[in-house]
Amino acid sequence: MIDSRLLAWAYLSKVVEGPNAHLQKLLKEGHDVERIAFGIKHREEWIGEGLLKNTDSRYSIDTAQTDLETIAKLGGRLITPEDDEWPMEELDHAFGFAASGMSDHVRTYQDDALPPHALWIRGGNLRTLSAQSVTLVGTRAISQYGTEVTREFTQNLVSHQWTIISGGALGVDSVAHSEAVRAQGSTIAIAACGLDRSYPSHNRDLFNQIAKSGKGALVSEYPPGTPPQRHRFLTRNRLVAALSQGTVVVEAAWRSGALNTLSWCAGLGRIAMAVPGPVNTAGSLGCHERIRNGSAQMVTSADDVRSLLGAVGAMDSQTQYELNFAATPVQGLTRNELRVFDALDDRGEGREAASIATEAGLTLQLTIFLLIALNKRGIVKRDGTAWSRNAEMP
Repeated sequence: MIDSRLLAWAYLSKVVEGPNAHLQKLLKEGHDVERIAFGIKHREEWIGEGLLKNTDSRYSIDTAQTDLETIAKLGGRLITPEDDEWPMEELDHAFGFAASGMSDHVRTYQDDALPPHALWIRGGNLRTLSAQSVTLVGTRAISQYGTEVTREFTQNLVSHQWTIISGGALGVDSVAHSEAVRAQGSTIAIAACGLDRSYPSHNRDLFNQIAKSGKGALVSEYPPGTPPQRHRFLTRNRLVAALSQGTVVVEAAWRSGALNTLSWCAGLGRIAMAVPGPVNTAGSLGCHERIRNGSAQMVTSADDVRSLLGAVGAMDSQTQYELNFAATPVQGLTRNELRVFDALDDRGEGREAASIATEAGLTLQLTIFLLIALNKRGIVKRDGTAWSRNAEMP
């Protein structure tokens, strides 16, 4: 027999297409998921006008048991914030940053700047897979240059135990997923439809390989039977960006959809990166513009990506020896985290983020991202808009 709580989550996944601010509010207030599901189904006033209106056309569609049976037949499952597998750290970090209102992109797409309320999974443990991950996205009309760069980046990253996240589309996405599977690395494909559907159909075999590899996962916030539609791809992009520590756009034209994912990356406090391409082709104009206006860090190799995201402790022994740090929490910082930490006043006086960014030689966006990360680990303190070192740190 299927657990009643899981049935409630599955019901909400069907009738409340995420993300939904009204549902998130009720969950944060501590209302029980079964009571919420019952309240929606029976149109109880305490649910609130907003959520009742949002579910007016779907509340009577209760396919929860069928949906759970369908995903089980595919070897999958539904996970919720109540499960150990829920990627709480990644989602809390990303959408906590979004709630700060620091990004123009998030203000534009405020209704979507919220976490999912449940996720449908085929494959490995999502929390484990996403703990050290990078998103690689780009054009569907991939060039030979883009193919070579995507393969090179993927090979390097998976060899250093980074999970590759992408959206399962043709082009850059497919090359990244395929190369990760070929190299026996980890990869996550995030779909904009139910996992009983393969979109694009050309990638059906690839998706099955990912799900059955033991090192990958297919993920969707949409229940089985949900068709792919344009608005779902745009909503899905926030998860493609949120679940990883940073996003790399390998190849993107001026109006490429991959740039939407890159915008979400920045808006969610992640590190946005772009690969420059040949100056005489239109296929990299979007990358060049993001690099030019400072909204993305330029990366020309996977080593650049790992330098932006990877911990000092993960470096080779020669590099570690040259840095010559004592065995303190500082040793676990990335190079850019060290630049921010070193820019803080060692006498404990607070500095504004803009001043720290100037001293560290980093963009303001990246500096704020790093300060928040350091604050969560107790390495720096925040007092209003001023940041300082924790007195216990060297």
